[in-house]
Amino acid sequence: MAGKVNPVPEDNPGIDPPLPMSVTFIPATVFDNPALLRVNPEYLAWLLSLPTLERERLLAGNWKIRPAAGLYFKREWCSVVDEAPADLDIVRYWDLAATEKTEFNDPDWTIGVKLGRDRSRGYWLLDVVRARANPGDVEQLLLNTATQDGKRVTIGFGQDPGQAGKSQAQHLVRALSGFNVRPATESGDKLTRFGPFSTQCRANNVKIRRGSWNEELFRVLEGFPDLAHDDEVDACSGALEMLNPQMAGWGILELARQELEAAKQRSQPQPTQTVPNRGRWNGSPRKTNRAEPPPHRSLHALVASLRLHEARQLS
Repeated sequence: MAGKVNPVPEDNPGIDPPLPMSVTFIPATVFDNPALLRVNPEYLAWLLSLPTLERERLLAGNWKIRPAAGLYFKREWCSVVDEAPADLDIVRYWDLAATEKTEFNDPDWTIGVKLGRDRSRGYWLLDVVRARANPGDVEQLLLNTATQDGKRVTIGFGQDPGQAGKSQAQHLVRALSGFNVRPATESGDKLTRFGPFSTQCRANNVKIRRGSWNEELFRVLEGFPDLAHDDEVDACSGALEMLNPQMAGWGILELARQELEAAKQRSQPQPTQTVPNRGRWNGSPRKTNRAEPPPHRSLHALVASLRLHEARQLS
């Protein structure tokens, strides 16, 4: 029948809908939507504050980018120092494994990262311990390291979900009696969890104490996520989360959102007050701003504020 539309699947159960003959992808970025930028000018700064992978996708429209070595860490982002301040808040976080190395296997490593935070919210990577060992030797390693670190260092480790993970956590807490121990349930994928630590390094807010372990740490962090073993990555992520417990709940993107909201509030005009102008011939009042409203922050200033917030206000 002329003009009759092909029936939709709902009217004809069992009949598949027609498939498109071709699909066209039309690339666009935020700059193609000026109306959005006029209504919410801070949105661009929020995009600029994202980690590398998300920023390339959401700002540059580069949907072909994939996680690759060198995107999340470069050794030149961090200064290597010989001394660290004495008044640091320090944690030692362990990424646990429990398999010895043999000629027939290639097991994960047990890694203990010692991370400190100073009063200016700067971070100091002080030490890395690594071993491939059986559960008994791993337990002894944790105890020996805790004794060397001293009681002022808080100890943490990842707790696997389920009853087995709870039992292991309880056993290690008892084995480390006399020390401050905080098991932590890890959630989220490796890339997401490592994002905040990567951001701190990119902002030059992480210093690394010189040691024989430096080169191996750089190799693993720079090779992430392409290496078979990236246990140092998980340990660094866990240490930063221990020093900033709120990160596990809302993450670095929420930090950026809160800063943008605060910037938006600061950009609102301040209330004005009417006062008489004795200098005018008719004595009519004039309006004056008792407190000048802050000038509109430039994009660069807002981005700088976001990066400073990421680097200094994670507490």
